[in-house]
Amino acid sequence: MKKLILILSIFTFALVLGVQAQETAKGAVISFKEKSVDFGDITQGDKVSHTFELTNSGSTPLIISNVAATCGCTVPKWPKDPIAPGAKAEIEVSFNSAGKMGKQNSVVRIYSNASEPIEKVSLISNVLPKTR
Repeated sequence: MKKLILILSIFTFALVLGVQAQETAKGAVISFKEKSVDFGDITQGDKVSHTFELTNSGSTPLIISNVAATCGCTVPKWPKDPIAPGAKAEIEVSFNSAGKMGKQNSVVRIYSNASEPIEKVSLISNVLPKTR
């Protein structure tokens, strides 16, 4: 009987540790409402922007350490404070089409402490020449 109780105690202890390890491993998780937006045709020189909504669907605070664009024509703004589990936040991305022509896919990389440490969002457009 003592062996059975000991075995059940060890099993229960291992099960509890396993559940805690799974919750800890989850950490912060970024969930985006959408990861890209297509503006269609725009005229060269137009400026477009979009606000990407995100949620920390993880179990620990989300810390965004950096947000980087592929070129200087794309400018991101992001929250500098930690985002609590379950909380929502926004990343605003602006694209200036001056000097651009044709199909554009402006990618922004989000670096954080999330389970996926690098996420991407993008602004898509087709830049047409200015009419004079």
